[in-house]
Amino acid sequence: MFSFKKSTVPAAAALLMALTLPAAALAEEAAGSAAAEPAAKTAPKPAPKAKKAKKHAQKGAKPAVKAKTATKAAAPAEKSAAKPAAKAAAQEQKEAAKAPAPEAAKETANAPAVDQGKDPLQEASELAKEQQQKEQSLQSQHPANIAVLHVNGSVITKLDLDRALKVMMAQSQVKQPLAADAQKEAEAAVLDQLTSVELLYQEAVKLEIPDLDKQINDKVSENRAKFKTDQEFIDALKSVDMTMQDMQDFTRKDIVINNFIEQKFTAKAAATDAESKKFYEENKDQYFKVPEAVRASHILVSVDEKATPEERKRAKEKAEALLKRVKAGEDFAAVAKAESSCPSASQGGDLGAFGRGEMVPAFEKAAFSMKTGDVSGVVESEFGYHIIKVTDRQEAGAEKFENVKDKIADFLKRQKVQQEVTTLVEQLKKTAKIEKN
Repeated sequence: MFSFKKSTVPAAAALLMALTLPAAALAEEAAGSAAAEPAAKTAPKPAPKAKKAKKHAQKGAKPAVKAKTATKAAAPAEKSAAKPAAKAAAQEQKEAAKAPAPEAAKETANAPAVDQGKDPLQEASELAKEQQQKEQSLQSQHPANIAVLHVNGSVITKLDLDRALKVMMAQSQVKQPLAADAQKEAEAAVLDQLTSVELLYQEAVKLEIPDLDKQINDKVSENRAKFKTDQEFIDALKSVDMTMQDMQDFTRKDIVINNFIEQKFTAKAAATDAESKKFYEENKDQYFKVPEAVRASHILVSVDEKATPEERKRAKEKAEALLKRVKAGEDFAAVAKAESSCPSASQGGDLGAFGRGEMVPAFEKAAFSMKTGDVSGVVESEFGYHIIKVTDRQEAGAEKFENVKDKIADFLKRQKVQQEVTTLVEQLKKTAKIEKN
Protein backbone atom coordinates (compact mmCIF):
# COMPACT_ATOMS: atom_id res chain seq x y z
CA MET A 1 0.00 0.00 0.00
CA PHE A 2 1.29 3.41 -1.00
CA SER A 3 2.46 5.47 1.96
CA PHE A 4 3.51 9.09 2.39
CA LYS A 5 5.83 8.48 5.34
CA LYS A 6 8.68 9.89 3.30
CA SER A 7 7.60 13.44 2.62
CA THR A 8 9.04 15.53 -0.18
CA VAL A 9 9.00 18.98 1.43
CA PRO A 10 12.26 20.95 1.22
CA ALA A 11 14.58 20.52 4.18
CA ALA A 12 14.68 24.27 4.76
CA ALA A 13 10.97 24.63 5.31
CA ALA A 14 10.82 21.33 7.16
CA LEU A 15 13.45 22.42 9.66
CA LEU A 16 11.43 25.53 10.44
CA MET A 17 8.41 23.31 10.94
CA ALA A 18 10.39 21.07 13.27
CA LEU A 19 11.37 24.09 15.36
CA THR A 20 7.83 25.48 15.39
CA LEU A 21 6.01 22.25 16.16
CA PRO A 22 2.64 22.66 17.86
CA ALA A 23 3.47 23.26 21.50
CA ALA A 24 1.84 20.02 22.60
CA ALA A 25 4.54 18.16 20.71
CA LEU A 26 7.50 20.05 22.14
CA ALA A 27 7.72 17.99 25.31
CA GLU A 28 7.59 14.80 23.23
CA GLU A 29 10.45 16.02 21.08
CA ALA A 30 12.56 16.70 24.15
CA ALA A 31 11.81 13.21 25.42
CA GLY A 32 12.96 11.70 22.16
CA SER A 33 9.57 10.80 20.71
CA ALA A 34 9.16 10.94 16.97
CA ALA A 35 6.26 12.97 15.66
CA ALA A 36 3.63 10.74 14.17
CA GLU A 37 2.94 11.20 10.43
CA PRO A 38 -0.15 10.43 8.52
CA ALA A 39 -0.04 7.36 6.35
CA ALA A 40 -2.39 5.70 3.93
CA LYS A 41 -5.12 3.64 5.61
CA THR A 42 -4.56 -0.08 5.34
CA ALA A 43 -6.66 -3.20 5.81
CA PRO A 44 -6.93 -5.54 7.58
CA LYS A 45 -7.17 -3.98 11.01
CA PRO A 46 -4.90 -4.85 13.95
CA ALA A 47 -6.31 -7.43 16.33
CA PRO A 48 -5.49 -8.67 19.85
CA LYS A 49 -3.40 -11.77 20.37
CA ALA A 50 -5.13 -15.07 21.06
CA LYS A 51 -4.61 -15.12 24.82
CA LYS A 52 -5.65 -11.50 25.14
CA ALA A 53 -8.67 -12.11 22.92
CA LYS A 54 -9.74 -14.99 25.14
CA LYS A 55 -9.43 -12.81 28.22
CA HIS A 56 -11.42 -10.02 26.58
CA ALA A 57 -14.08 -12.47 25.44
CA GLN A 58 -14.64 -13.64 29.00
CA LYS A 59 -14.94 -10.03 30.18
CA GLY A 60 -17.08 -9.03 27.20
CA ALA A 61 -14.51 -6.41 26.24
CA LYS A 62 -13.51 -7.18 22.63
CA PRO A 63 -14.52 -9.46 19.72
CA ALA A 64 -13.51 -12.98 20.77
CA VAL A 65 -12.16 -14.33 17.52
CA LYS A 66 -8.99 -12.44 16.64
CA ALA A 67 -5.77 -14.29 17.06
CA LYS A 68 -2.78 -12.00 16.74
CA THR A 69 -1.79 -8.45 15.99
CA ALA A 70 -1.16 -7.38 12.44
CA THR A 71 2.10 -5.49 12.69
CA LYS A 72 2.98 -4.61 9.10
CA ALA A 73 2.33 -0.98 8.33
CA ALA A 74 1.89 0.52 4.88
CA ALA A 75 5.16 0.38 2.95
CA PRO A 76 7.11 3.66 3.06
CA ALA A 77 7.80 5.36 -0.21
CA GLU A 78 11.55 4.83 0.43
CA LYS A 79 13.60 2.57 2.72
CA SER A 80 16.95 3.76 4.05
CA ALA A 81 19.75 1.20 4.11
CA ALA A 82 21.82 0.78 7.25
CA LYS A 83 24.75 3.18 7.39
CA PRO A 84 27.74 3.90 9.62
CA ALA A 85 26.91 6.08 12.64
CA ALA A 86 28.30 9.28 11.16
CA LYS A 87 26.31 9.10 7.91
CA ALA A 88 23.25 7.74 9.67
CA ALA A 89 23.01 10.77 11.93
CA ALA A 90 23.06 13.21 9.04
CA GLN A 91 20.67 11.08 6.99
CA GLU A 92 18.24 10.76 9.89
CA GLN A 93 18.10 14.51 10.16
CA LYS A 94 17.35 14.92 6.48
CA GLU A 95 14.62 12.27 6.53
CA ALA A 96 13.10 13.66 9.71
CA ALA A 97 13.09 17.09 8.16
CA LYS A 98 10.94 15.94 5.23
CA ALA A 99 7.46 16.72 6.50
CA PRO A 100 4.98 18.79 4.50
CA ALA A 101 5.14 22.37 5.78
CA PRO A 102 1.86 23.38 4.07
CA GLU A 103 0.16 20.42 5.77
CA ALA A 104 1.50 21.54 9.14
CA ALA A 105 -0.09 24.93 8.62
CA LYS A 106 -3.44 23.21 7.95
CA GLU A 107 -3.15 21.14 11.10
CA THR A 108 -2.61 24.16 13.33
CA ALA A 109 -5.52 25.88 11.61
CA ASN A 110 -7.75 23.11 12.90
CA ALA A 111 -6.64 23.56 16.53
CA PRO A 112 -9.31 24.21 19.22
CA ALA A 113 -10.82 27.69 19.18
CA VAL A 114 -9.34 30.20 21.62
CA ASP A 115 -11.43 32.24 24.04
CA GLN A 116 -11.84 35.59 22.33
CA GLY A 117 -12.58 37.38 25.59
CA LYS A 118 -8.99 37.18 26.81
CA ASP A 119 -5.56 37.07 25.21
CA PRO A 120 -4.56 33.41 25.71
CA LEU A 121 -0.89 34.38 25.75
CA GLN A 122 -1.18 37.16 28.31
CA GLU A 123 -0.76 35.04 31.42
CA ALA A 124 1.98 32.96 29.83
CA SER A 125 3.80 36.09 28.73
CA GLU A 126 3.57 37.66 32.17
CA LEU A 127 4.78 34.49 33.84
CA ALA A 128 7.66 34.17 31.41
CA LYS A 129 8.60 37.87 31.47
CA GLU A 130 10.42 37.86 34.77
CA GLN A 131 12.26 34.64 33.94
CA GLN A 132 13.31 35.97 30.54
CA GLN A 133 14.59 39.23 32.02
CA LYS A 134 16.78 37.31 34.43
CA GLU A 135 18.06 35.10 31.66
CA GLN A 136 18.67 37.77 29.02
CA SER A 137 21.65 39.33 30.75
CA LEU A 138 23.21 35.91 31.21
CA GLN A 139 22.37 34.73 27.72
CA SER A 140 24.06 37.71 26.10
CA GLN A 141 27.33 36.48 27.60
CA HIS A 142 26.59 32.78 27.21
CA PRO A 143 29.00 30.80 24.97
CA ALA A 144 25.98 29.41 23.12
CA ASN A 145 25.30 32.88 21.69
CA ILE A 146 28.63 33.06 19.92
CA ALA A 147 28.08 33.50 16.18
CA VAL A 148 29.04 30.44 14.15
CA LEU A 149 27.87 31.71 10.76
CA HIS A 150 26.81 34.90 9.00
CA VAL A 151 24.35 34.60 6.09
CA ASN A 152 24.11 37.87 4.19
CA GLY A 153 24.72 39.63 7.50
CA SER A 154 22.19 37.61 9.51
CA VAL A 155 23.74 35.72 12.42
CA ILE A 156 23.34 32.03 13.19
CA THR A 157 24.54 31.37 16.74
CA LYS A 158 25.80 28.33 18.58
CA LEU A 159 22.48 28.39 20.43
CA ASP A 160 20.62 28.19 17.11
CA LEU A 161 22.77 25.26 16.08
CA ASP A 162 22.45 23.39 19.37
CA ARG A 163 18.70 23.91 19.55
CA ALA A 164 18.11 22.72 15.99
CA LEU A 165 20.36 19.72 16.53
CA LYS A 166 18.52 18.81 19.74
CA VAL A 167 15.12 18.94 18.09
CA MET A 168 16.19 17.01 15.01
CA MET A 169 17.94 14.32 17.03
CA ALA A 170 14.91 13.86 19.23
CA GLN A 171 12.61 13.75 16.21
CA SER A 172 14.85 11.19 14.53
CA GLN A 173 15.21 9.15 17.72
CA VAL A 174 18.98 9.21 17.33
CA LYS A 175 20.70 8.31 20.58
CA GLN A 176 23.08 10.84 22.07
CA PRO A 177 25.88 11.57 22.67
CA LEU A 178 27.21 10.87 19.20
CA ALA A 179 30.74 9.83 18.39
CA ALA A 180 33.00 12.79 17.61
CA ASP A 181 32.95 12.29 13.83
CA ALA A 182 29.20 11.71 13.79
CA GLN A 183 28.65 14.83 15.88
CA LYS A 184 30.63 16.92 13.39
CA GLU A 185 28.66 15.53 10.46
CA ALA A 186 25.38 16.10 12.26
CA GLU A 187 26.28 19.69 13.11
CA ALA A 188 27.40 20.35 9.54
CA ALA A 189 24.13 18.98 8.17
CA VAL A 190 22.00 21.03 10.57
CA LEU A 191 24.06 24.17 9.92
CA ASP A 192 23.52 23.70 6.20
CA GLN A 193 19.79 23.46 6.82
CA LEU A 194 19.81 26.55 9.00
CA THR A 195 21.61 28.36 6.19
CA SER A 196 18.99 27.21 3.70
CA VAL A 197 16.22 28.36 6.04
CA GLU A 198 17.75 31.81 6.40
CA LEU A 199 18.28 32.24 2.66
CA LEU A 200 14.76 31.08 1.93
CA TYR A 201 13.37 33.42 4.58
CA GLN A 202 15.32 36.38 3.22
CA GLU A 203 13.77 35.72 -0.17
CA ALA A 204 10.29 34.95 1.19
CA VAL A 205 10.04 38.07 3.35
CA LYS A 206 9.91 40.13 0.18
CA LEU A 207 6.28 39.00 -0.25
CA GLU A 208 3.98 41.08 1.93
CA ILE A 209 1.50 39.30 4.20
CA PRO A 210 -1.07 41.89 5.36
CA ASP A 211 -2.27 40.01 8.45
CA LEU A 212 1.07 38.47 9.39
CA ASP A 213 1.07 39.59 13.03
CA LYS A 214 -2.44 38.23 13.53
CA GLN A 215 -1.46 34.88 11.98
CA ILE A 216 1.55 34.65 14.29
CA ASN A 217 -0.50 35.42 17.39
CA ASP A 218 -3.23 33.00 16.36
CA LYS A 219 -0.80 30.17 15.74
CA VAL A 220 1.10 30.68 18.99
CA SER A 221 -2.20 30.97 20.84
CA GLU A 222 -3.34 27.67 19.39
CA ASN A 223 -0.15 26.08 20.60
CA ARG A 224 -0.59 27.56 24.07
CA ALA A 225 -4.18 26.27 24.21
CA LYS A 226 -2.94 22.68 24.00
CA PHE A 227 -1.50 22.98 27.52
CA LYS A 228 -3.45 23.00 30.77
CA THR A 229 -1.37 25.74 32.39
CA ASP A 230 0.96 28.55 31.35
CA GLN A 231 3.78 26.97 33.33
CA GLU A 232 3.47 23.71 31.40
CA PHE A 233 3.70 25.67 28.17
CA ILE A 234 6.79 27.54 29.33
CA ASP A 235 8.39 24.31 30.57
CA ALA A 236 7.74 22.70 27.19
CA LEU A 237 9.44 25.60 25.44
CA LYS A 238 12.39 25.37 27.80
CA SER A 239 12.73 21.66 27.07
CA VAL A 240 13.82 22.60 23.55
CA ASP A 241 15.71 25.73 24.65
CA MET A 242 13.07 28.16 23.44
CA THR A 243 11.54 31.27 24.99
CA MET A 244 8.20 32.87 24.16
CA GLN A 245 10.02 35.30 21.89
CA ASP A 246 11.76 32.40 20.14
CA MET A 247 8.41 30.74 19.53
CA GLN A 248 7.05 33.92 17.97
CA ASP A 249 10.18 34.43 15.86
CA PHE A 250 10.18 30.88 14.55
CA THR A 251 6.44 31.03 13.92
CA ARG A 252 6.97 34.19 11.88
CA LYS A 253 9.58 32.47 9.72
CA ASP A 254 7.40 29.40 9.34
CA ILE A 255 4.41 31.41 8.12
CA VAL A 256 6.50 33.62 5.82
CA ILE A 257 8.28 30.67 4.20
CA ASN A 258 5.10 28.60 3.83
CA ASN A 259 3.33 31.56 2.23
CA PHE A 260 6.23 32.00 -0.19
CA ILE A 261 6.32 28.31 -1.16
CA GLU A 262 2.54 28.22 -1.57
CA GLN A 263 2.41 31.27 -3.83
CA LYS A 264 5.53 30.67 -5.88
CA PHE A 265 5.50 26.90 -6.27
CA THR A 266 2.64 24.90 -4.74
CA ALA A 267 -0.13 26.89 -6.44
CA LYS A 268 1.50 26.30 -9.82
CA ALA A 269 2.56 22.68 -9.39
CA ALA A 270 0.49 19.89 -10.91
CA ALA A 271 0.78 16.23 -11.88
CA THR A 272 -0.98 14.91 -14.96
CA ASP A 273 -2.95 11.66 -15.11
CA ALA A 274 -0.25 10.30 -17.41
CA GLU A 275 2.47 11.02 -14.82
CA SER A 276 0.39 9.44 -12.07
CA LYS A 277 -0.33 6.39 -14.18
CA LYS A 278 3.36 5.99 -15.02
CA PHE A 279 4.30 6.14 -11.33
CA TYR A 280 1.59 3.60 -10.53
CA GLU A 281 2.76 1.11 -13.17
CA GLU A 282 6.42 1.46 -12.22
CA ASN A 283 5.72 0.97 -8.51
CA LYS A 284 2.70 -1.31 -8.52
CA ASP A 285 4.45 -4.30 -7.02
CA GLN A 286 6.32 -2.28 -4.42
CA TYR A 287 3.69 0.09 -3.09
CA PHE A 288 0.23 -0.95 -4.24
CA LYS A 289 -0.11 -4.60 -3.28
CA VAL A 290 -3.17 -5.52 -1.24
CA PRO A 291 -3.49 -8.82 0.63
CA GLU A 292 -6.38 -11.25 0.50
CA ALA A 293 -8.97 -10.21 3.06
CA VAL A 294 -12.46 -11.10 4.20
CA ARG A 295 -15.12 -9.05 5.91
CA ALA A 296 -17.40 -11.09 8.13
CA SER A 297 -19.97 -10.94 10.89
CA HIS A 298 -20.58 -13.64 13.46
CA ILE A 299 -22.89 -14.78 16.21
CA LEU A 300 -21.00 -16.21 19.17
CA VAL A 301 -22.29 -18.50 21.88
CA SER A 302 -19.35 -18.30 24.24
CA VAL A 303 -18.11 -21.15 26.41
CA ASP A 304 -15.82 -20.79 29.40
CA GLU A 305 -12.57 -22.72 29.10
CA LYS A 306 -13.44 -24.54 32.34
CA ALA A 307 -16.93 -25.47 31.13
CA THR A 308 -18.11 -29.03 31.69
CA PRO A 309 -19.02 -31.29 28.76
CA GLU A 310 -22.69 -30.76 29.59
CA GLU A 311 -22.29 -26.97 29.49
CA ARG A 312 -20.52 -27.18 26.14
CA LYS A 313 -23.28 -29.38 24.81
CA ARG A 314 -25.96 -26.87 25.83
CA ALA A 315 -23.98 -24.03 24.22
CA LYS A 316 -23.67 -25.94 20.96
CA GLU A 317 -27.37 -26.73 20.95
CA LYS A 318 -28.12 -23.02 21.42
CA ALA A 319 -25.85 -22.16 18.48
CA GLU A 320 -27.57 -24.73 16.30
CA ALA A 321 -30.96 -23.26 17.23
CA LEU A 322 -29.76 -19.77 16.30
CA LEU A 323 -28.45 -21.10 12.99
CA LYS A 324 -31.88 -22.51 12.18
CA ARG A 325 -33.43 -19.11 12.81
CA VAL A 326 -30.97 -17.46 10.42
CA LYS A 327 -31.46 -20.16 7.79
CA ALA A 328 -35.21 -19.69 8.13
CA GLY A 329 -34.84 -16.05 7.09
CA GLU A 330 -34.34 -14.02 10.25
CA ASP A 331 -32.03 -11.04 9.83
CA PHE A 332 -28.47 -12.07 10.74
CA ALA A 333 -27.58 -8.72 12.29
CA ALA A 334 -30.76 -8.66 14.38
CA VAL A 335 -30.09 -12.16 15.74
CA ALA A 336 -26.48 -11.19 16.48
CA LYS A 337 -27.56 -8.07 18.39
CA ALA A 338 -30.02 -10.06 20.47
CA GLU A 339 -28.12 -13.30 21.03
CA SER A 340 -24.36 -13.01 20.42
CA SER A 341 -22.11 -12.92 23.48
CA CYS A 342 -19.33 -11.09 21.57
CA PRO A 343 -19.04 -7.28 21.98
CA SER A 344 -19.42 -7.11 18.18
CA ALA A 345 -23.12 -7.82 18.80
CA SER A 346 -23.73 -4.07 19.09
CA GLN A 347 -22.62 -3.77 15.44
CA GLY A 348 -24.79 -6.66 14.32
CA GLY A 349 -21.84 -9.03 14.70
CA ASP A 350 -19.68 -7.12 12.20
CA LEU A 351 -15.96 -7.82 12.74
CA GLY A 352 -14.71 -5.66 9.88
CA ALA A 353 -12.11 -6.82 7.36
CA PHE A 354 -9.25 -9.10 8.34
CA GLY A 355 -6.44 -10.95 6.62
CA ARG A 356 -4.98 -14.38 7.12
CA GLY A 357 -3.33 -14.97 10.47
CA GLU A 358 -5.54 -12.53 12.36
CA MET A 359 -8.25 -14.90 13.56
CA VAL A 360 -8.07 -18.17 15.46
CA PRO A 361 -7.44 -21.07 13.02
CA ALA A 362 -10.91 -22.63 13.04
CA PHE A 363 -12.62 -19.29 12.44
CA GLU A 364 -10.15 -18.27 9.72
CA LYS A 365 -10.43 -21.57 7.87
CA ALA A 366 -14.20 -21.31 7.72
CA ALA A 367 -14.31 -17.62 6.75
CA PHE A 368 -11.75 -17.85 3.95
CA SER A 369 -13.46 -20.92 2.46
CA MET A 370 -16.76 -19.07 2.03
CA LYS A 371 -18.15 -16.83 -0.69
CA THR A 372 -19.68 -13.41 -0.16
CA GLY A 373 -23.14 -13.81 1.32
CA ASP A 374 -22.54 -17.35 2.61
CA VAL A 375 -23.52 -18.35 6.15
CA SER A 376 -21.46 -21.09 7.80
CA GLY A 377 -22.57 -23.97 9.94
CA VAL A 378 -21.71 -23.99 13.63
CA VAL A 379 -17.94 -23.48 13.94
CA GLU A 380 -16.25 -24.45 17.18
CA SER A 381 -13.24 -22.53 18.50
CA GLU A 382 -11.58 -22.00 21.86
CA PHE A 383 -14.06 -19.18 22.49
CA GLY A 384 -17.20 -21.20 21.89
CA TYR A 385 -19.49 -21.70 18.91
CA HIS A 386 -19.70 -19.30 15.97
CA ILE A 387 -22.10 -18.75 13.11
CA ILE A 388 -20.22 -16.81 10.43
CA LYS A 389 -21.52 -14.69 7.58
CA VAL A 390 -19.08 -13.38 4.95
CA THR A 391 -20.18 -9.94 3.79
CA ASP A 392 -17.29 -9.05 1.46
CA ARG A 393 -14.06 -10.44 0.04
CA GLN A 394 -10.91 -8.82 -1.29
CA GLU A 395 -8.67 -10.97 -3.43
CA ALA A 396 -4.91 -10.48 -3.29
CA GLY A 397 -3.61 -8.17 -5.99
CA ALA A 398 -2.89 -4.51 -6.65
CA GLU A 399 -4.93 -1.54 -5.53
CA LYS A 400 -6.92 -0.12 -8.45
CA PHE A 401 -5.36 2.96 -10.04
CA GLU A 402 -8.60 4.90 -9.72
CA ASN A 403 -8.50 4.41 -5.95
CA VAL A 404 -5.01 5.84 -5.53
CA LYS A 405 -4.49 8.28 -8.40
CA ASP A 406 -5.34 11.36 -6.31
CA LYS A 407 -2.82 10.36 -3.65
CA ILE A 408 -0.19 9.73 -6.30
CA ALA A 409 -0.89 13.08 -7.96
CA ASP A 410 -0.51 14.88 -4.62
CA PHE A 411 2.74 13.00 -3.94
CA LEU A 412 4.16 13.92 -7.37
CA LYS A 413 3.05 17.52 -6.94
CA ARG A 414 4.96 17.79 -3.67
CA GLN A 415 8.02 16.25 -5.33
CA LYS A 416 7.92 18.98 -7.94
CA VAL A 417 7.63 21.64 -5.25
CA GLN A 418 10.66 20.16 -3.51
CA GLN A 419 12.69 20.23 -6.69
CA GLU A 420 11.76 23.86 -7.38
CA VAL A 421 12.57 25.05 -3.86
CA THR A 422 15.80 23.05 -3.72
CA THR A 423 16.88 24.61 -7.00
CA LEU A 424 16.08 28.08 -5.69
CA VAL A 425 18.04 27.55 -2.47
CA GLU A 426 21.08 26.32 -4.41
CA GLN A 427 20.92 29.41 -6.60
CA LEU A 428 20.67 31.67 -3.55
CA LYS A 429 23.72 29.99 -2.00
CA LYS A 430 25.78 30.82 -5.07
CA THR A 431 25.24 34.56 -4.69
CA ALA A 432 24.96 34.75 -0.89
CA LYS A 433 27.67 36.01 1.43
CA ILE A 434 28.16 33.12 3.83
CA GLU A 435 30.90 33.56 6.41
CA LYS A 436 31.88 30.94 8.97
CA ASN A 437 33.42 32.10 12.25
